[in-house]
Amino acid sequence: MDTKEKYDESSVRRQDRILEYGRAIELLRKGEYGFLALGGEEGYGVPMNFVSTDDCIYFHCAPEGDKLRKIAANGNTCFCVVGYTEPEPSKFTTIYESVMAFGRIGLVEDPAERMRALELLVGKYSPDFKESGNKYAEKSFDRTGILRLDIQRLSGKSKKANP
Repeated sequence: MDTKEKYDESSVRRQDRILEYGRAIELLRKGEYGFLALGGEEGYGVPMNFVSTDDCIYFHCAPEGDKLRKIAANGNTCFCVVGYTEPEPSKFTTIYESVMAFGRIGLVEDPAERMRALELLVGKYSPDFKESGNKYAEKSFDRTGILRLDIQRLSGKSKKANP
């Protein structure tokens, strides 16, 4: 992922909690799901499966619905992936790590890019079933929407265990 220049450590208030860039990228690569937040007059958030590559994040969705209407009205978004968490009840805190990607999101129209995104999703979530997964993606292609978040800024934060 070529996003090092987009990694914004200055946006983290607690500078002692900055998540190192490499770990932030690993969370974007390997995270199971994240939370997509959309703006507008009425905020909207939804957990989503995803795959990240280069300077963008892909999501699959239905080709119509409230999420797409919100995106059409305002394409600014934030996507958050939370990695490891561990509550520390006796210390009234939680150990955690997270990464947030900010940017613009929109529906992908190009058929080749849409199919590539579906193949990447199959590769991430069903690596042992790529052939059958790609056939499934081809069969459901016309009823599957693909969203692409173009990353403009990244930020990562963590809290490590206290000694």
